[in-house]
Amino acid sequence: MAIKATIYKATLTVTDMVRHVYDEFPLTLACHPSETEARMMLRLLAFALYAGPQLGFGRGISTDNEPDLWQKSLSDEIELWIDLGMPDESRIRKACGRASQVVLLVYGERSAQVWWAKNSAQLERFKNLMVLQISDGSLQELANLASSNMALQCVIDENQVSLTSSEHDELVSVELFRLKS
Repeated sequence: MAIKATIYKATLTVTDMVRHVYDEFPLTLACHPSETEARMMLRLLAFALYAGPQLGFGRGISTDNEPDLWQKSLSDEIELWIDLGMPDESRIRKACGRASQVVLLVYGERSAQVWWAKNSAQLERFKNLMVLQISDGSLQELANLASSNMALQCVIDENQVSLTSSEHDELVSVELFRLKS
C-alpha cells in the first residue's frame, strides 16, 4: 500500500508593502511522502512572496510538466512559474518559453553553490528568470513552524521577509539571496 500525502491547512496573512498586497489566504498543502516539511514550508513562503488571487499550487513534486506554483491569466496563459530546487537547464528553458516570468527558489547552500557555478552562465540568457537562494538556517526555521493547522503572518518590506506563527513565539526572518534578477 502506497504512503499517502500528509495534508496541512494554513491560514496565511500576507502584508506585502512592496506590491501592496494585504490579504488572508486559506491554503491546503499536500506534503508528498518524498517531500520534507522544510520544502513544503518553502512552497508556502513562495506563495507568500507572490501572493495573489490567481496564484495556485501545482499538482506536486511527482508532476514533471507543472511548477510547484503558478499563476495563469484568465485566458490560461502562464504569467508566473515558480519552481523549487535545482532543476536542469532544459526544464528552466521550457519554463522560460512557456511563462512570462519564472522564479526559481534554490535551497541547500553547498549544493546550490555547486549548481549555480555549473549553470549560471547558461541561465544568464533567460531574461524572464529570477533565481533566489534561501539560507539553510532560514529553511530550518521555516520547517520548525510547520504544523497540521497553521496560522501564519508574513510581512514583506523591501529586502526583509518575516514570518510569525500564532503557535510559536518566534519571529523567522528569512534570508533570501538574489543570484539572478
